Amino acid sequence: MHRGEAWWANLPPPIDRRPVLLLSRESAYQVRTSITVAVITRTIRDIPVEVPLGLEDGMPNQCVVNLDDILTIPKALLSERITVLSDAKMAQVIKAIAFALDLG
Repeated sequence: MHRGEAWWANLPPPIDRRPVLLLSRESAYQVRTSITVAVITRTIRDIPVEVPLGLEDGMPNQCVVNLDDILTIPKALLSERITVLSDAKMAQVIKAIAFALDLG
């Protein structure tokens, strides 16, 4: 488990099973039972808090990681790794997080 990986997560209703992007700092995966993730969705609105993902990123469909939808969940809810995002894609994620949280 590492930052920048997309995983299937079994989230509580109404969200249920869906892909998420791991966002926690790298050292957290060794010591924490909960981690921070962003929800990945096929609802694409072309807004600055979304980072597009697709087949070229290892995702099964065109989708976005939505950085307005950040959650902290138990690691036990993760079931299967989907892919690892590139450094360039993670740079876009960091930019979208800064926009979503008005950090810059």
